[in-house]
Amino acid sequence: MGALPLQQFDTIVDLLPMIFEEKSIINSKVIREPIGVVACITPWNYPLHQIAAKVVAAIASGCTVVLKPSEVAPLNAFMLAEAFHEAGLPSGVFNLVSGYGATVGRDLVSHPDVDMVSFTGSTAAGKAISKLASDSVKRVALELGGKSASILLDDADFPNAVRATVGSCFLNSGQTCTALTRLIVPENRYEEVSQLAIQAAQKFTLGDPSDGATRMGPLVSRTQLVRVRSLIQEGIESGACLLYGGLEEPASVAHGYFCQPTIFGRVVPGSVLDQEEIFGPVLSILTYPEGDEETAIKIANGTAYGLAGAVWSADPARAMSVAKKVRAGQVDVNGAAFNILAPFGGYKQSGNGREMGIYGIEEFTELKAIQLSAT
Repeated sequence: MGALPLQQFDTIVDLLPMIFEEKSIINSKVIREPIGVVACITPWNYPLHQIAAKVVAAIASGCTVVLKPSEVAPLNAFMLAEAFHEAGLPSGVFNLVSGYGATVGRDLVSHPDVDMVSFTGSTAAGKAISKLASDSVKRVALELGGKSASILLDDADFPNAVRATVGSCFLNSGQTCTALTRLIVPENRYEEVSQLAIQAAQKFTLGDPSDGATRMGPLVSRTQLVRVRSLIQEGIESGACLLYGGLEEPASVAHGYFCQPTIFGRVVPGSVLDQEEIFGPVLSILTYPEGDEETAIKIANGTAYGLAGAVWSADPARAMSVAKKVRAGQVDVNGAAFNILAPFGGYKQSGNGREMGIYGIEEFTELKAIQLSAT
């Protein structure tokens, strides 16, 4: 994720000529205009990337921006403000305010002079923002939570697929909205998958993130650690099979908000481990009857979320057929790379609107039709 903020700048510069092209439809000219003043509210995970995805696109579209970064990780926003100032960005185009969401965020969202709100964060906070913004009927773009599924079809490369899914789930200590936190596999391959997942998890060494040998750092706060452990406890009490990790303090670290990489097997669809976004290093393995792709898809789609997903198969056409049925804003086939030019956003309670590429810039514009007479 480290290079993504700079890539955001580069790609948006390249896309600008495409945004404001006028289109003719019979006697009409269709044009795009900046929506106006945009309030951007960003989270603490991948903070600079999250800021760049919103702020750079909004400014490129011709809007002015008021940014409220997360109070947990605000310093990168101040550094960006200094960079904008040194680059000569006109005064008033980019504005930075810091503070808590319950006060500063609330005032931004409800302010009558703000034309649009772009928010990334929890689904609960996104719902609250939508309600606040409804009084002024302003546009609200939301990138919210996820409970993304990785579907392994029976002809998949299982060692590669399981290893990649575990890596996605544990990336950034599980604090990634697109993390593949549910592994959906054929019932007759469950034991094999369980062993592969454990082997992959064993390679995630806990420790200081500045140490090159570390594969997983701490969670962001004690509050987050308590939440993750409480959901692990719920998973244990639900009867799911704890395959790896769990509630014990990691022996390899003396202090810090560390949570062991954890894997549950025999997770039941509809249970808390299947439904709840944990936002920590916790993987759930679910099974479907051999050859029953429709049940696998039903399990994948059976949550309130729809941000991301993955499908694994040796048959590209088969994988594409399943990917089209997964109700998520982005689906990777066989570990395909993230594309910064493709639209990014969610279905259902994972949000609305899109970021990245030309779609992310158009999000901050209004369409206008100008009818022209023949004379």
